[in-house]
Amino acid sequence: MAEVSAELNPELLIVPPIRSKARPASPCGRGAGSFVVVLPSDLDRSRIPNHIACVMDGNGRWAEQRGLPRTDGHTAGEQALFEVLDGADELGVDWFTVYAFSTENWRRPVDEVQFLLRFNEEILLGRQKELHERNIRIRFIGRRDRRVPRRLVRRMDDAAALTRGNTGLTFTIAFNYGGRAELVDAVQRIVDGGTKRVTERTIARHLYDPEMPDPDLVIRTSGEYRISNFLLWELAYSELVFSDALWPDFRREHLYAAIKEFQDRDRRYGGVAGPDEPDG
Repeated sequence: MAEVSAELNPELLIVPPIRSKARPASPCGRGAGSFVVVLPSDLDRSRIPNHIACVMDGNGRWAEQRGLPRTDGHTAGEQALFEVLDGADELGVDWFTVYAFSTENWRRPVDEVQFLLRFNEEILLGRQKELHERNIRIRFIGRRDRRVPRRLVRRMDDAAALTRGNTGLTFTIAFNYGGRAELVDAVQRIVDGGTKRVTERTIARHLYDPEMPDPDLVIRTSGEYRISNFLLWELAYSELVFSDALWPDFRREHLYAAIKEFQDRDRRYGGVAGPDEPDG
């Protein structure tokens, strides 16, 4: 679980438009038909993680460092979110999941919670058409309890329905989500269904999105070294990378650095190292 910076090999290259996994860049903001991705030369484009998940931490501290309201940090974090989403999409990442609002975030000041609810609705309204045009599929995981405004639930359902048939990157938003809550809800559904014999597959089938693969790489920003109740079941064998950057400052170069850190690790899934590898 090493800390990673955005400093990689300064030698850069331009990725050509011929790559089996990468998807063409969106015309939105980058020029119609363009496909220019600047990557560190030591990033292996054949070993891009299939699923990247992010704990987007540090919005409030970013704002406080600048003498701004905490809500301004969340607004600034939107640019980082779509900057990183663009980078993941262009690299050919198939699944990109973000921790947008946790079950514990209801404990924050009322005005901040209300802002976050409105803000997430505005993002959906402002971005879903663009994401749909880019063939990105939008999904949500988390509880739909009485605390989530019905209007926001409808917006979420509309975005998911609009993009359901898309075949590009799947952008999953964890909203009113908690890893423990997901497991409790899964077990409750299993009990309600009368299942007598429970296996790992039984639990996996009852998670919020059974189709979602386990993350290969989980990134947390702001220098914190915690999971914070995020994807507790799914990240059993995920590589964890921590960045000192506050989320509003997180950019593609930080994403590339995290992927490089991922590629430098040996994923053994409980096995043993090869003859030329350290047996840690």
